[in-house]
Amino acid sequence: MSTLATSEFVPADIDCSKWENIEPFFRELRDRAVTSAEAFERWLLDRSELDATAGEAAAVRYIAMTCDTASDEKKQAYLSFVENIIPKMTPADFELNKKQAELAKRFDLGDRYFVINRDTISAVELFREENVPLQTELTKLDSDYDTICGAMTVEFDGEEKTLPQMGTYQESGDRSVREEAWKRVAERRAQDAEKISDIFDKQVVLRDRLGKNAGFDSFVGYAFKAKGRFDYTPEHCFAFHAGIEEHVMPFVARLDAKRQKELGVESLRPWDLAVDPKGGAPLKPFVDGADLVAKTGRAFDRLSPELGEMFGSMGDGTNTNGAENGASLDLDSRKGKAPGGYQYMRDRSRKAFIFMNAAGLHRDVETMVHEAGHAFHSMYCTDEPLVHYRSAPIEFCEVASMSMELLTMPMWDEYYPEPADANRARRKQMEGSIGLLPWIATIDSFQHWIYTNPSHSQDDRAAKWLEIEDRFGHMGHRVDWSGIERFRPLVWQRQGHLFGAPFYYVEYGIAQLGALGLWLMSLERGVPAALDAYKRAMSLGGSKPLPALFEAAGLPFDFGPDTVGRLVERVESELDKLPE
Repeated sequence: MSTLATSEFVPADIDCSKWENIEPFFRELRDRAVTSAEAFERWLLDRSELDATAGEAAAVRYIAMTCDTASDEKKQAYLSFVENIIPKMTPADFELNKKQAELAKRFDLGDRYFVINRDTISAVELFREENVPLQTELTKLDSDYDTICGAMTVEFDGEEKTLPQMGTYQESGDRSVREEAWKRVAERRAQDAEKISDIFDKQVVLRDRLGKNAGFDSFVGYAFKAKGRFDYTPEHCFAFHAGIEEHVMPFVARLDAKRQKELGVESLRPWDLAVDPKGGAPLKPFVDGADLVAKTGRAFDRLSPELGEMFGSMGDGTNTNGAENGASLDLDSRKGKAPGGYQYMRDRSRKAFIFMNAAGLHRDVETMVHEAGHAFHSMYCTDEPLVHYRSAPIEFCEVASMSMELLTMPMWDEYYPEPADANRARRKQMEGSIGLLPWIATIDSFQHWIYTNPSHSQDDRAAKWLEIEDRFGHMGHRVDWSGIERFRPLVWQRQGHLFGAPFYYVEYGIAQLGALGLWLMSLERGVPAALDAYKRAMSLGGSKPLPALFEAAGLPFDFGPDTVGRLVERVESELDKLPE
């Protein structure tokens, strides 16, 4: 690692809402004479600090907007940055990328700089001036999607409920309650389905233009290059799909058949998929965000004092004002929050932020430890001087998060003092770790079709969605949709990645296989060995190519049918050992 660990190139208190405040730093880097390897290394460090400063300016505005989508002021602050700063910053970044690529040819700084040089050259090759306004428009459309979803509520049980809060009713032992809750949510989503489809139609057109402007036949090639997928191709994704169909679907079919028998129903309905089939009451792991943080902190303390200390540094979960006042957590669901959950690293201050919509469900526990895993990954890299290396490819970032879902399972008695509840939650996690893979294949396959057929109609899209679901999902032919068929073609609209992060989903499948590998390592070689491998690999950030990151964690970089089949077999074996 470079000995140049700090930079004071950009003032800490700079106001990034005005381009005239930022532009001189881009200009200085563009015009600076670089005459030696040492000077090039200093140039890289100063550029890194500029990138971190601009990145954090975008982050804090995005965080504020998603935490309060009803605030016009916060939305406008974010959109102003998107519309007025990023379009000017993007071509300025391109000029720096060109200079950096040229300097890399003149001054060999060694293997440490291989990844950043490769990524920079790729970015230069991909950049097109005419794509800048298209990317701005895409970001605005995604913000519109978040605003629509954030405003969705229903009246139920005498109260106004957000859609995440409605999830708890899907675990009710009363089938009529589950059905009514499911239908209320489906009806509410359907009210805005046309608006959401119109947003997506516009995005598909814009993304197709992005790809063709950059010389690709479709957005698929553009997306793979833009995401730095240097180590696998669409054909590898299709092999992953085949592995899911061959090995996972029989596993899911067995689980569905067992669920149907235990529930004693003639057929499974969409509202039968989250309830405990043995009739247990809904799991209630915590009361509110603060309680979730307290219990999660104890779980991490037991897993690893180091991880416990890192998690504790993020706060107690009582802040509900987004990132205001330097907060690192905004957890509780409320009206006006964007859907979903994420971890966002504020690169200049090097402080992680976790956003989620906790509603007292077990899935919130999964989200909490998942996003904490992302935060740990970021924290392990805080001493890295180059911001480019403080994040890894998504395929490995998700190993960081998904591993925590599995490695914390022995400590879930913190949420569930009753052993039967804790084991029920563990079974749910293990089944879900494999059961998630068909949904990932569904979304990935859907995106490949969408962007290789960009002129499709909404009816074409709905038909293709149903076809893919029948291939990969129990939401298709193993679940009875009679009487509610009109809702099924809309299910894809729930997946926010389709709107804000196109093609960002197969990464979850690749990473899930890696996370399962780390978990099995903990069973075979002990938890300390798995945690050592975790820390060793996560501390590398993005400084190594993707296969090397997997290798550092003691994992194969393979997500074809053989790997899928082997892991499914092992998980089934571990499930057999778990008390019913």
